Amino acid sequence: MRIPDRLRRRSVTATALGALLCGVLFGTSLTVPAAATTAVTAADSPAVTVPPAGSHGFPFLAAAEDLGSFGYTESEYFFSGTATSYAKSGLWTSDGRWDVRASGTAAYKSRLLVRRPADPADFNGTVVVEWLNVSGQLDLSPDYWFQRDELLRRGYAWVGVSAQAVGVNGGLGEIQGLKGWDPERYGSLVHPGDAFAYDIFSQAGQALRSPDGPDPLGGLDAETVLADGESQSAGFMTTYVNAVQPVAKVYDGFMVHSNSAVGAPISGRLADTLLMPNPSRIRTDLAQPTFVVLTETDVPGAAIARQPDTDSVVHWELAGTAHGDQWAYDLGNPTVRKSAGAAAPSPDCAAGSAPFNDGPGHWAMNAALRHLDGWARGGSRPPSAPALSTVLTTVLRDPATGLAVGGVRLPDVTVPTRTLSGSRDTTGSGVFCGLYGAGDPWNGDADAWDTHDAADPSDPSFPTTAEPDLARLYPTHADYVSKVRAAAQASVDAGYLLVEDATSIVSSARESDIGG
Repeated sequence: MRIPDRLRRRSVTATALGALLCGVLFGTSLTVPAAATTAVTAADSPAVTVPPAGSHGFPFLAAAEDLGSFGYTESEYFFSGTATSYAKSGLWTSDGRWDVRASGTAAYKSRLLVRRPADPADFNGTVVVEWLNVSGQLDLSPDYWFQRDELLRRGYAWVGVSAQAVGVNGGLGEIQGLKGWDPERYGSLVHPGDAFAYDIFSQAGQALRSPDGPDPLGGLDAETVLADGESQSAGFMTTYVNAVQPVAKVYDGFMVHSNSAVGAPISGRLADTLLMPNPSRIRTDLAQPTFVVLTETDVPGAAIARQPDTDSVVHWELAGTAHGDQWAYDLGNPTVRKSAGAAAPSPDCAAGSAPFNDGPGHWAMNAALRHLDGWARGGSRPPSAPALSTVLTTVLRDPATGLAVGGVRLPDVTVPTRTLSGSRDTTGSGVFCGLYGAGDPWNGDADAWDTHDAADPSDPSFPTTAEPDLARLYPTHADYVSKVRAAAQASVDAGYLLVEDATSIVSSARESDIGG
């Protein structure tokens, strides 16, 4: 298969692929163990307190949008206690059935950022607990942004947990963690290192189930508590599911979004990544379900960890999507800048490079969240999906459209108007640019496309620079809208798209000027 030049220029560089390994890229570990023990017990219930107002008067990562207009309220709580670190017990292999022993203990104090329905009658009974991502050297909530529409319209409570040391203590970034951003508010926080992050995350869940002090959920009855992590946090989530959930027994289900082939080290030490099973698959013997969702960007680094779907593990790979994308950036950037200002992490793409991927990642994540919620409550397992077509670590593409072959294919991919990719040219760009993929608009003309359409892709003279002609693909606007409507219905029927989102997609098609 000959790949068009416009696709070759979007190859993922080694630097960008390195950024994909953010489960271990930015972790820190300051181990302060007490005497080592071997007994492992269920997670403790920590003490919950209310933070002082501080110099800013609002929590770090407070939403920039008006949550009240959605019927939501936002608040912050501290939780504290004694956390346990873990060490491997026995041989760890790729099947994910990993045993641990207690390694040490240390005092900690961290925080919960809570968004919940203001009216208890609007609460659907499920809390989504996100392991906040610290790849940018400060707390970020990527899965809140990807899933935000589903969270707010369906009455979920969402809780962000500052689980890792960088988020609390600071790292290489300009903002030195929560403590550096607002010493008056966060100066009392204590994080002993990422070896303790797993148990800190467990105790966050316990603080929601049985609070010792003020109730972070304001009296809401949490029937189902789901754990969620994207990117770096998904690497920790992989290890949490495999090694910690069997002993902590806190969460009812897991969303692992955009992990790589190897789980984060249980020790929290970067060097110990080399000692983790490669690949690290999800264990299949838990009663609690795990949903693994990968974008195109993730697949080259995660494909060797593919595993068959089971009654407790389901895996989706999303065509035309990126690790980070325009949707998440547009929704999240105002919130990050509200707290971090000019120090907010940036994709740092070179001037003149392709636009970010503006594909269907958020639509698929909305559907995945609803599936996981029902599944964790005893409902049916989400539908399986075909994998993206790959050769070794390369995602195969249609030579005519440049779109990936296989995977979950939502209307943006089945009725395309642009080339959506999980990779991009990162020449002259920063380390995070490659994670945002690309959305190349089509500006092809009919004559060039006629020549392209009649050519043999195996012929050396095949015109690789031709782009599809939208007027030829969709002769009339009504034809385009009809095709989008049929594709949306097919995605709903397959279980990959929610009815509410299908309606939005068809409405956008109707309002567009595509066709004719």
